[in-house]
Amino acid sequence: MVIEVTRGEGIPVPERKVEIVERKGKGHPDTLCDKAAEELSVRLSQYYIETFGQVQHHNVDKVLLVGGQSNARFGGGDVIEPIYLLLSGRAVDVVDKDFERQVPVGKFAVEHTREWLSGDLPNLDVNSDVIIDYKIRAGSTDLVGNFEVGVDIPRANDTSFGVSYAPLSPTEILVLEAESLLNHGYTKKKWPQIGEDIKVMGTRVGDSIHLQVAAAIISTHTKDAEEYASVMEGIGELLSDMAVKITDQPVDVSVNTADSPEDGLFYLTVTGTSAEHGDDGQVGRGNRANGLITPYRPMTLEAAAGKNPVSHVGKTYNVAAREIVEKVVEEHPDLTQVYCYIVSQIGAPITEPKAINVELYGDCDLDKVRGSVESISDEVIAKLPMVWEGFVKRQYQLW
Repeated sequence: MVIEVTRGEGIPVPERKVEIVERKGKGHPDTLCDKAAEELSVRLSQYYIETFGQVQHHNVDKVLLVGGQSNARFGGGDVIEPIYLLLSGRAVDVVDKDFERQVPVGKFAVEHTREWLSGDLPNLDVNSDVIIDYKIRAGSTDLVGNFEVGVDIPRANDTSFGVSYAPLSPTEILVLEAESLLNHGYTKKKWPQIGEDIKVMGTRVGDSIHLQVAAAIISTHTKDAEEYASVMEGIGELLSDMAVKITDQPVDVSVNTADSPEDGLFYLTVTGTSAEHGDDGQVGRGNRANGLITPYRPMTLEAAAGKNPVSHVGKTYNVAAREIVEKVVEEHPDLTQVYCYIVSQIGAPITEPKAINVELYGDCDLDKVRGSVESISDEVIAKLPMVWEGFVKRQYQLW
């Protein structure tokens, strides 16, 4: 395993003139697809462990959401055409070949998805507002065989890479916290009109930060345009109060600026998600593994959600890279920015990446910190064979 500790080039993101950060909230169609994929992977993993003693090969990371149609109006509305959610991928469907014990993949895909959806979108009728379908087949012989070869140390299921960075900038923290706050239980209790489909775009120019928020408002909880306007004002005040606790930089908040009250146009939804009326979704089109979309940072197009938690490096290496940069920043707080890139080679043990590159920004002596960074990287990579436990217990943020 090659570990290269290098000095980063260019200006650290928080010091650049412009920064752009985005987050799609838990009710966004793309985020719903990510969660559908990961929840199915978790449920399959749990079943495999219960019946076979270990996780079996699966990659259920292909989910498509086709938006429905609705008629939302102040004080009411209904879903006319249901949302269509298709879960697809590959999974071992027979656990015990001697007794032909069939894995209830379809049951998990439909019933488990319906279960968590009802919790995440309480205004969605999971029995009538959404159709849940699945097309999941057995895995290819070579990938299933590769999965079974590495019993003690799994073999990489793909040639891919993971990336991460630390620490988060104030803009990144603001965007993450803004969506989290608007979707928090106590916010919903105070403002039941706010749906779960919340998108936040943070733009910093110089020292000034602008938060652009798109918040789906639930029509049945909003009686008229006056109450709608009150909710818009409440969201703005809530986020402005939050911002002063995070940064001294001036923060401006705009909410639902596509509205046109004079034309009777408002962001109203019956269910709390834009998926009810024509907004489609797909795994991997939303947040990266740290919960953000950051064009000024290194990113991978890999969708971590739904990939098997044992050997798919497109999932595990993103978590490993995140742990490395967080540990390096913790041990060396003078560093202004740390990036980590880890690349695999299919078929090789996951503990033997083809290369690891850790980039350091700040006033530091590479020769003095190199040993520490290499030690941290070695320690994190050595624990990868057991990282699947954290995925099954939902300990890692993946979108």
